Amino acid sequence: MKSTDRIFVAGHRGLVGSAIVRELERQGFTNLILRTRQQTDLSSRDAVDRLFASEKPDYVFLAAAKVGGILANSQHPATFLYENLAVEINVIDSAWRHGVKKLEFLGSSCIYPKLAPQPLKEEYLLTGPLEPTNEWYAIAKIAGIKLCQAYRAQYGFPAISLMPTNLYGPGDNFDLESSHVLPALIRKFEDGRREGREAVTVWGTGTPRREFLHVDDLAHAAVFLMQNYDDADIVNVGTGEDITIADLAQLIASLVGYSGRVVFDTSKPDGTPQKLLDTSRLRRIGWQHRIGLEEGIRATYQWFKELPRERAATVGRVS
Repeated sequence: MKSTDRIFVAGHRGLVGSAIVRELERQGFTNLILRTRQQTDLSSRDAVDRLFASEKPDYVFLAAAKVGGILANSQHPATFLYENLAVEINVIDSAWRHGVKKLEFLGSSCIYPKLAPQPLKEEYLLTGPLEPTNEWYAIAKIAGIKLCQAYRAQYGFPAISLMPTNLYGPGDNFDLESSHVLPALIRKFEDGRREGREAVTVWGTGTPRREFLHVDDLAHAAVFLMQNYDDADIVNVGTGEDITIADLAQLIASLVGYSGRVVFDTSKPDGTPQKLLDTSRLRRIGWQHRIGLEEGIRATYQWFKELPRERAATVGRVS
């Protein structure tokens, strides 16, 4: 990419998209195409076609997605499947038809089978049943991967697919009804600290292991791969390190300054027992993460703490 190329970041107000915008601007890319959902509804084929016809982007980062945690996925399966499929189909097809030089699709580590061997290698895709608590989102992301591969195979369209691990950072969703585990724990322990609660409840047994990547690291990898990778094979993006939910809760409680008890509600689902990515392919290409977990959580908590209280519960919902 040249600094003057026209770059469309789809989903620029979400956690991933906003980080990609920050990274592009940091690297001197000045010709960014950014549209809110009100300006261009990516689930509308006509709206997407009008955008590509008028703006003529050279490169596309497809980070727009309907995202959420276990509760949101279980309550709105049709919404998660339909909205994500519609956005992927419209953006990828329009990018190809309007001569985009390269498209990068941002997937998710939830595409892998629930009981796949750990760490998760890219070739494990479609080798077993998915985790039921987020299968609707996972199926949509798998369809996006396959659409990129199909357009490359049939039309020679240069589309690549990245599979990030669990992400967190500034711009995350801290709404307890729809957030992922790490921002939800920051919100719970901060509320517990402020309100002087004797105990904070965490869903599940605390035994599942999860890997977490700061979103600024993901954005750096996304720009790096757009410039240095061009193949049909998907690429995992993560740290190669994981932590139990129980240890994560204790770490966040400590960083937040919450001194009460941590209680685990074992009646709530755990999700996949472990989700750790094999990042050897990414390391061979030449990239490795830079931000440690404690450092990243501390910075994210500081960002969240400085938000006005009326915004703290809703920030990050738009993606």
